[in-house]
Amino acid sequence: SFARMQQPVLKQEDLSPIVERALFLQRQAHTDIKFDIRLPGHEVPLRCDGRLVGQAVVNITKNAIESIEGRIAEDATASRPAVKGELSVGIEESDGQVVVAVEDNGKGLPQQCRERLTEPYVTTRAKGTGLGLAIVKKIMEDHQGELALEDREPRGARITLAFMRDTRTAPR
Repeated sequence: SFARMQQPVLKQEDLSPIVERALFLQRQAHTDIKFDIRLPGHEVPLRCDGRLVGQAVVNITKNAIESIEGRIAEDATASRPAVKGELSVGIEESDGQVVVAVEDNGKGLPQQCRERLTEPYVTTRAKGTGLGLAIVKKIMEDHQGELALEDREPRGARITLAFMRDTRTAPR
């Protein structure tokens, strides 16, 4: 599906319900993880392909959950006190951008091969395909947006999907 990804069909969408739908099943399946979802109380207009943006949020969230589960397993193996998994997802708005930010308290980003994490088939997981972040990167490129992978202190990761706001339709 990565090699045959369709071109996005861009139309005016409200980003908040797209993010909510992407998170719904993850929240239901992972009740042991505390989800903190911060969405504005108003419409967040964005010219995008809602299906593809939803897929990007799902991929990022799945990675975060796997990282949290990996940290919990590492802590148990090392006889460290168990950490409570926490995942935060929010929409941040500025004059020219709309950003979906996903933060976790998982294992964090690997130090090795970090710059290659968005390349197809590059993975740090034994059962990973290495396509999740590559698909997200492609979706963001197709939307003229940016994907950023950052460390989160004291541990974990912060992944952002930054979209340029369509100034013709955005509220001022």
